[in-house]
Amino acid sequence: MPYAGPIAVLPSRPLTVGELLDSAVLLLRGHAAALLPLAGVFALVEQVLLLPLRTAVGVNPPLWWAPSLGSLAPFLLLLAIGAAIEAMIIMLLGNPAARAAGSALVGRPISSQELLRPGGARWGATLLLCPVVGVTMLLASLLGPTWFVGFALLGAMAPALALDRVRPLRAPARSVTLALRVDGRAAGLRLLGYLVWWILRVGLAWGLFTGLSALDLISAGWAVAVAMLVWAAVNTVGYAALACLDAILHLETRIRTEGLDIHLSRAPAGAPQATLLAVGR
Repeated sequence: MPYAGPIAVLPSRPLTVGELLDSAVLLLRGHAAALLPLAGVFALVEQVLLLPLRTAVGVNPPLWWAPSLGSLAPFLLLLAIGAAIEAMIIMLLGNPAARAAGSALVGRPISSQELLRPGGARWGATLLLCPVVGVTMLLASLLGPTWFVGFALLGAMAPALALDRVRPLRAPARSVTLALRVDGRAAGLRLLGYLVWWILRVGLAWGLFTGLSALDLISAGWAVAVAMLVWAAVNTVGYAALACLDAILHLETRIRTEGLDIHLSRAPAGAPQATLLAVGR
């Protein structure tokens, strides 16, 4: 595997859109051993939680789509709940992804084992705010287009906690502030990243399920289970990639608008990473 060191993952300078997307993929590739298993557990739990709702609404695999007009309202509720769970998963994965990105930026690579250790990771604060993200996205999704606003503004929640070390109550405002800087650049790029990975996830899930069906590899009565496993697999990669994009976007926005690169270049040698990347609480 080619070396994905700190310069390749996140250069200490503003990045183009293509470089941001590439950096997120490099970050995921470098820490796949930690991020993908965690994402896989979350993605599988998501499928299990959504199964009774999908059954009640009457949607069918592999796309869980095309409800009847009579079930349109329950179907929209199903979409909103799915969006809320999805946002919470991405936030939880954003904690280790942000710490991995921070380590790459300061030139102190972190192993997968270290990344999963709870010490200093601020998991408590992350878990505390996770329901806040879920409820916000649920309400935003129920209102339709406001989902775009909610998703665009909440990407920096986990990085603000894990890297900026802000107090939990300040993290939502910090996330919104960073997302809206430079004419909403980070907000727009988070939506772009989601769209790219949504297309990939839908295409892969539909293609895999259709291919297995065409080869007659799905026994009668197993279509739902196979679809759940397929979606869990593609979402595992998608959610981890989106968490990495959030981490890269967060640090790049700080470099672009707060002079984080200058601060790091002037920092004394040997300063702790938490001190180097923290902001005033």
